[in-house]
Amino acid sequence: MQLHKVLIKSVFILLKQVLAEQQYADKAIEKLFKANPIFGARDRAFIAETVYDIIRYFRLYKYCSQTDDDFWKMTACYFLIKGIDLPPWMDLSQQERETMLSRYAEGIKIRVIRESIPDWMDSMGEREIPELWDEEIKALNTQAQVVLRVNTLKTTREKLKKLLELEGIFCNISDEHPDALILTKRKNVFSSPLFKSGHFEIQDASSQQVAPFLEVQPGMRVIDACAGGGGKALHLASMMNNKGSLICLDTELWKLDELKKRSKRNGVNIIETRLIENNKTIKRLYNSADRLLLDVPCSGMGVLRRNPDAKWKLNKEFMDRVKLMQREILSQYSKMIKQDGQLVYATCSIFPSENQQQVQLFLETNQQFKLEAEQIILPSQSGFDGFYMARLKKTE
Repeated sequence: MQLHKVLIKSVFILLKQVLAEQQYADKAIEKLFKANPIFGARDRAFIAETVYDIIRYFRLYKYCSQTDDDFWKMTACYFLIKGIDLPPWMDLSQQERETMLSRYAEGIKIRVIRESIPDWMDSMGEREIPELWDEEIKALNTQAQVVLRVNTLKTTREKLKKLLELEGIFCNISDEHPDALILTKRKNVFSSPLFKSGHFEIQDASSQQVAPFLEVQPGMRVIDACAGGGGKALHLASMMNNKGSLICLDTELWKLDELKKRSKRNGVNIIETRLIENNKTIKRLYNSADRLLLDVPCSGMGVLRRNPDAKWKLNKEFMDRVKLMQREILSQYSKMIKQDGQLVYATCSIFPSENQQQVQLFLETNQQFKLEAEQIILPSQSGFDGFYMARLKKTE
């Protein structure tokens, strides 16, 4: 592999933006590509994969290169360890090479270095899931697969698969996920006319299990109370055959605006968006929903393979705040459910303190609810994102 200076310079710029300036990796990469339309598909793939690899194993490359912020040296270390010849303008001295390789051999024997995680996160993982932590953090350091969710309001999975093949986009079918197509090779599917016409969305296979877990039916009144950009809401709408009422709430107006655009593209017309301005927004909906989805804010520990930079943005204080927020949402928003209605509490975390323990605390003080079912999806076992979901029924 030949390394080109203009591409490595882009890698350096992105690493500085994400690791030093705390920008989000996906947004920084998207912005750089828009500013440099000259980059072809291969160039973009090289830049994105290199940046994500170094971010994913940032602590390891810091350890090997003995620097916190020399991203040129860190990038050179990355290619050295991968066995790729360094060009003269990026070369290292023989002593630097030997030191980096020696420290690499040492570092991979230490879990926090090898898996590149903060000490506090390793301690939390060891405390929360001691028997699983080794395998889970290893799995969370692998590259996420690209998974499509077929919009069944417009097509079938089999038809979409054939149409995508005509565009050079090849997918595998997953027997366990009825609406999913898994790309065999990473592609920019957003440029596909089929995406622009709403035939599919990007949604991980684990995330696609949340909407079916809610057991919606056409004609129901459903509330998605933490809708965000609306990936799960759009899935719910398709499962309802675009019949009934789907109220989508969020505290961020820009997310709801994005959901409106996606709804139009998907051919969904049962969604009504409402901004949560204060508690009155929630109170107006008390005892009104047949089904309620609470896809609550969480640590995102189950989706680190998709957002590796989150490892360096999370901290213990945020974890404490988000768990308090989860308890408050579950306590207050659950009042929107009718008698005999069902709610699903979901997170993209693998930590019991955000999942089973939150549900158990809620049930102890809200005995009108009963746990019907729960599901834990582990990255090491599923090959996809980590998720938790619990379905509760209001019995009185």
